[in-house]
Amino acid sequence: MESRISTGKLQEYLGEISSSILIKSSRTARSEEDRDSLWDAWGSWSECSRTCGGGASYSLRRCLSSKTCEGRNIRYRTCSNVDCPPEAGDFRAQQCSAHNDVKYQGQVYEWLPVSNDPDKPCSLKCQARGTALIVELAPKVLDGTRCYTESLDMCISGLCQIVGCDHQLGSAVKEDNCGVCNGDGSTCRLVRGHYKSQLSANKLNDTVVAIPYGSRQVRLVLKGPDHLYLETKTLQGAKSENSLSTTGSFLVENSSIDFQKFPDKEILRIPGPLTADFIIKIHHAGVADSSVQFIFYQPIIHRWRETDFFPCSASCGGGYQLTSAECFDLRSNRVVADQYCHYYPENIKPKPKLQECNLDPCPASDGYKQIMPYDLYHPLPRWESTPWTACSSSCGGGIQSRSISCVEEDIQGHISPVEEWKCMYTPKMPVVQPCNLFDCPKWLAQEWSPCTVTCGQGLRYRVVLCIDHRGMHTGGCSTKTKPHIKEECVVPTPCYKPKEKLPVEAKVPWYKQAQELEEGTAAWSTCSVTCGVGSQMRLVKCQVLLSFSQSVADLPIDECEGPKPVSQRACYSGPCTGEAAEHTPEETRLLYGSLQELDELYDWEYEGFTECSESCGGGVQEAVVTCLNKQTREIADETLCVSSRRPPQLLKACSLDPCPPSCTQVHLLHCDTAADFKCIDV
Repeated sequence: MESRISTGKLQEYLGEISSSILIKSSRTARSEEDRDSLWDAWGSWSECSRTCGGGASYSLRRCLSSKTCEGRNIRYRTCSNVDCPPEAGDFRAQQCSAHNDVKYQGQVYEWLPVSNDPDKPCSLKCQARGTALIVELAPKVLDGTRCYTESLDMCISGLCQIVGCDHQLGSAVKEDNCGVCNGDGSTCRLVRGHYKSQLSANKLNDTVVAIPYGSRQVRLVLKGPDHLYLETKTLQGAKSENSLSTTGSFLVENSSIDFQKFPDKEILRIPGPLTADFIIKIHHAGVADSSVQFIFYQPIIHRWRETDFFPCSASCGGGYQLTSAECFDLRSNRVVADQYCHYYPENIKPKPKLQECNLDPCPASDGYKQIMPYDLYHPLPRWESTPWTACSSSCGGGIQSRSISCVEEDIQGHISPVEEWKCMYTPKMPVVQPCNLFDCPKWLAQEWSPCTVTCGQGLRYRVVLCIDHRGMHTGGCSTKTKPHIKEECVVPTPCYKPKEKLPVEAKVPWYKQAQELEEGTAAWSTCSVTCGVGSQMRLVKCQVLLSFSQSVADLPIDECEGPKPVSQRACYSGPCTGEAAEHTPEETRLLYGSLQELDELYDWEYEGFTECSESCGGGVQEAVVTCLNKQTREIADETLCVSSRRPPQLLKACSLDPCPPSCTQVHLLHCDTAADFKCIDV
């Protein structure tokens, strides 16, 4: 600890520096440069002006000529660049307190330092405690005194000299935001955020942010009626709580705190580095919400540290050895799991280094008669991969993976797995890659055909193909997204002929296409018997008429919509000679089975109701009965439904609300024709 400086010693020291006659008798040997000049050699360095905290030392030289020598006879350097213990106090404050026993204008005062004077930073200005009296007690502070509280620049011989973070005079080197001299800012990260209080009656306190040990340049601004307070926890686990009630500067766990309190806001500054974990909390003090903005630089406490070289892989004949990197906790000074270092994107794991070792040849007893090239008998470990898995998707982009392992090959060519760090001298191969990036097959619909009729309502068709990324007809398209291949069409020309079974004036090619695509069948074969009940067969295909070539093409069965038509049916060729016209039950079932299937396909159903017969006062609605295809749910001709199954008439009441009074009751009502003939009271 530095002792208090007396007034006499202060004057003695200043006089020692300013006097040019105090030249040391012991001289160092003159340099070549000094010999060519008029100066004597520089003297030895004086004692440091301080024992800690950064002081100054000087050296003198004498002019050997009666003429004036060019240059200065004194030079300075910094010294004692070690931090003072906290109890040592401020160096400028010590110089002020040295005048406490000297009367000023007949009165003794306790003097406190006045720092950061922009006009005269190197004069000793002090303020009498408890008064507004500020006095310049000395024109110069002692050498090594900081010009400003938050700067390394120091006063030497009454002048402020620039000092870099390397503690060298005249150096422009500065600390980065992380506190590293001439650093690149990679050892910390900027943290900024915003907090808004959401406190309830059951929760009057809340945590704003936890600022870890070693953080710097902390600044918080609270706006609103609430108040900030601190909780700290040292690395040894000691906890404390500090309320921030008044404006001022004070120490918390040896960290300097600057706090400003205003009616509607509070500002907290901590230069750092923090000597403990600081938890900033908020105490609810009003009905309105408060907000806190904060910013600080947080140290990256987990850093990669390169290891020494591992043992050599061979005891003789040439081997290899590698370095690795381990994750190191700067707070606990111990190695931790790698995942802690991976948390910080700023952390880049150093690449392993490889070198050869034990290159001396092995003794002949070990089987080595001569020295062989290194890579022939002891190849380096290498990455080896398994084949890629199947792609996760057949089209549209998928992924496939493989496993990677580090292997080593011995002299006999046997391959065995080894630790991964042995292969880290080369980049690890990727374990995942994209695959099947081409587009999936898509439906391609061609132009519609002409309408199958020349008048009235008909059908039109189009070809819908499944096309892959190469433009080839393929499969794999989703049936749910397939465009429909036929639709109704109307030719505006009126039809004058009676409706026939076939469309009037149908164009033969297009009607043929319509028949093939709609029924997807060929003609029935002749009955298998010449009399009695037999069967007929037909070939069912899915075909399409290609409009560009006017040719018919076969398609896969799943390309056609709807159920596949039957390819076999019963037929009756009349009674056989000598037989009655009656049929056996089996013949009857075969003969009339198709009719029964027709009955089961079409049936009557209620489809809504007619409009109400009255708009008010009570009316009736009648259910509409339609003949429906039960598979397609489309309305069919009524002749396809069995008339005996037609459901009975169904009625229901409607418009039950009473009608408004008649407008003819003029003695009670007045009719307002401007309001849609609604009657209103008069």
